[in-house]
Amino acid sequence: MEARAFEHDLTLWFVDDVPARMFFGGRRWTVSDTPTRLGRGMWPALPASAARAWRFQATDHGGEAFVFDIYDDGDHWHVHRAYA
Repeated sequence: MEARAFEHDLTLWFVDDVPARMFFGGRRWTVSDTPTRLGRGMWPALPASAARAWRFQATDHGGEAFVFDIYDDGDHWHVHRAYA
């Protein structure tokens, strides 16, 4: 099996400075647990360009859920990893 990297547009909505919803991979996602702000102490592999980072579970309208690690490079938000 070959590993592949895909870049998708990510749009993120915040409520009280905490991620609440996003559009990613052609789907609308709702944050379905309490997001955790990530720093270098919690995520040593955080990209050097990251200004902010979060980990949260999000669920789409069909009920599929993933845990997402996302970061802001100062210009755009990116999904670093998604875990099923």
